[in-house]
Amino acid sequence: MDSAGSTTTDETKVKIACIQMQPAIGEVEANVAHSIELINRAAALGAKLVVLPELCNSGYVFKSREEAFAASEPVPAGPTVKAWSEIAAKHRLHLVAGICERDGAKLFNSAVLIGPDGYIGTFRKVHLWNEENLYFEPGDLGFPVFHTAIGRIGIAICYDGWFPETYRLAALQGADIVCVPTNWVPIPGQAKGREAMANILAMAAAHSNSIYIACADRVGTERGQPFEGQSLIVNYTGWPVAGPASRDREELLLAEVALGEARRARNWNAFNQVLRDRRSDLYDEMLGSHIKRGWY
Repeated sequence: MDSAGSTTTDETKVKIACIQMQPAIGEVEANVAHSIELINRAAALGAKLVVLPELCNSGYVFKSREEAFAASEPVPAGPTVKAWSEIAAKHRLHLVAGICERDGAKLFNSAVLIGPDGYIGTFRKVHLWNEENLYFEPGDLGFPVFHTAIGRIGIAICYDGWFPETYRLAALQGADIVCVPTNWVPIPGQAKGREAMANILAMAAAHSNSIYIACADRVGTERGQPFEGQSLIVNYTGWPVAGPASRDREELLLAEVALGEARRARNWNAFNQVLRDRRSDLYDEMLGSHIKRGWY
């Protein structure tokens, strides 16, 4: 509030970068080195929140669980998180990146959040897609929202975005933004040349929850599987503020936003507020009634 009691509008803005890249299957050291090159490029352009694709350190299309296990590492003690922590500290930025995580004998398709002072937390993909079920355990950490110096950050991975609960539970916990490391693939019924269905879902989720969504996809074809590209950053209104990127090239998307505006703008008019208007008396058990409210 200013001295007159009115709300100020000069809220600190954060420059977000979504890095669209092409990792190589099993080439962990080279993939991480390449990601650091791209993070350096984003930092040079002023990015303070950087999002990398799903499983960007390991590649995606594993032939066996043994191959996936060989490309995995513990979090946060492994070399990938250490390397990413060093670059985040160097540039004083926050980083969300997909990683093949090993926890004892279990493997998880995970994403880490790292800040200027090091590792902050982990999200484990909740909804596994296709043959991921052969290699990974379903995520067991729920949908945490991490409070950071730049804003409240939620995370989802790829197929999690097909479930409205993913974004709604993040919003109910006060998230300003959900970062989405992803490996989108063509889906049945998709006409040639149409935008990725994931783009449409991200735009709808951002609008219906009043949150920013930043999606970093990969490109290329890996063992016969093509990927969609089309990374994008979506405003809390549901409209893209950067992207969609191309389908087939490595790219860097940038958008400068005031993250806190996502929560302020949830009051659409004198009568309607998108989270407050939920009829939780009718569908309370379906949509996370145990989540603490009052942050939106």
